[in-house]
Amino acid sequence: MAKLGLFLLIVALSNQTSLACNDNKAEQLPGTRRELNDYWVDSYGFPPPSLTPLYYHEASPPEAAISYQGRSSLNQPNHKANPFKNYFINKNADGKASGRFALGGLRASLINTGLFNNRFTPANTFRPLQGLGNKTPVALNPNFDSLLTTFDGCTAPNGESGICAPGNICSLFGGRPSGSCILGKVCCINVVPSCGGTASLNNTHWQSPAVLSAPSTCTLTVKLDATFVEQKKPICQLRLDFISFTTSQPTAGTCTDTFQISGSTNTAPIICGDNNGQHMYLDVPSSLNGPTNVRLMFNFAAGTGNSPRTWNIKIAMLPCGANYLAPRDCLQYFTSATGIIRSFNWRDIAGVATRQLNNQNYNICFRTEEIDGQIANRICLTPCTITNGGDAFSITSLPGNLANSAVGTTGPNPLPPPVATVAVCLYDFLLIAQGTNPINGLVADRFCGNQLNPIPAGAAVSVTVCTRIRPFKLTYQTDNTEGAVFANNQGIIIPAFGDAGNVGFCLDFQQRIN
Repeated sequence: MAKLGLFLLIVALSNQTSLACNDNKAEQLPGTRRELNDYWVDSYGFPPPSLTPLYYHEASPPEAAISYQGRSSLNQPNHKANPFKNYFINKNADGKASGRFALGGLRASLINTGLFNNRFTPANTFRPLQGLGNKTPVALNPNFDSLLTTFDGCTAPNGESGICAPGNICSLFGGRPSGSCILGKVCCINVVPSCGGTASLNNTHWQSPAVLSAPSTCTLTVKLDATFVEQKKPICQLRLDFISFTTSQPTAGTCTDTFQISGSTNTAPIICGDNNGQHMYLDVPSSLNGPTNVRLMFNFAAGTGNSPRTWNIKIAMLPCGANYLAPRDCLQYFTSATGIIRSFNWRDIAGVATRQLNNQNYNICFRTEEIDGQIANRICLTPCTITNGGDAFSITSLPGNLANSAVGTTGPNPLPPPVATVAVCLYDFLLIAQGTNPINGLVADRFCGNQLNPIPAGAAVSVTVCTRIRPFKLTYQTDNTEGAVFANNQGIIIPAFGDAGNVGFCLDFQQRIN
């Protein structure tokens, strides 16, 4: 009888373990749609809108190629190779490991914590597979791939973004736990507070070190590789969120302190100044095709006074084929029906100091949204409300016409000859294709001056400007100087007056259906 009772106990335990593993497999291997929804909620704090595509189209299977939006789902990598190949300790200047973890005790910690212990609810202390990881090689474990589902995004109680991981694994990566995830995991916050570090975890925060000297350079290398166990899907895009970003102001529009990016396939402009709340999308070669390094770099110049230099940049890694990728060549991407867009370094501050940055050339894109059950057919833009004496729209101006709007590329010279024609919105402008005043029907494409208004002769008041051209997109461009542009034999044949304290733009946008 004793042997029979022992046999029945073993059978019962086997069934329980099988059910637990099956339930966990269902939990860890959700459908594509559920994974995308979970990622969106964890990364941005709210569920995706009902229109999931980048530029609206009829619903289609996640695997279908969507030529209109320029993106298609890719086959996911087959993680059969040893995912711990090339793991190493990469130390920052302060000696702390960042982004990769040491191998000490890895097999037992990884298997016992990540694969077996968490097959059971946190309240269940009965763990019959507790020591199995010490006896089972990683390469022979049939459930090994389930580890790749443990690095989903999460939000800590204090609002910080991190990834879900077992506590031991969080420590191995050099992170700190803040809040909890399902199955006993923690919300692991990974912060690199130094120069010269690396990052390979989603939702890593790069923060400024306590002490910075000038002149100096401060860099962070983002490593993308489909063989990294923490990057469970191939990465095709990065999103940088500037939670805080303050450096010295530009001199006549040219940055002395600079922030620049290398390694992306789209070009990000050099920026400086105040950029809290701004963001950038960076296209990168698919990590499925091989490892890629993206380098973020600050260069701090000497002689810039006591300007504060602080930043906190969240780095989100976006998988190939996800429906929340930005359209190609869109540096900024907005996925709501209403909101605010600002040029880099714009602030509502009184004064005439130049805050507009030179050498800006990028696209601002908007996902077409659903409004009251209908697809938006136009987007309208209005200068922001100003409360501190700043200027909501200031891009180039003509002498004697400083307070007025301007459109087009050239206009008559307001000063005596010999030059009869001068550039208007030719070198610095905001492009709104078929930008129309809905009241009087006036239309323009290039906008500059100190008001937003398509009236040809200029006006001292801004109006709402709408466009029906879809996909909704704006293009912002400035040249390399705030000074005068002279005709020469290098291809510049239309001169332009020097600019006077331009600050860029701040616009409210609203998608509409009429």
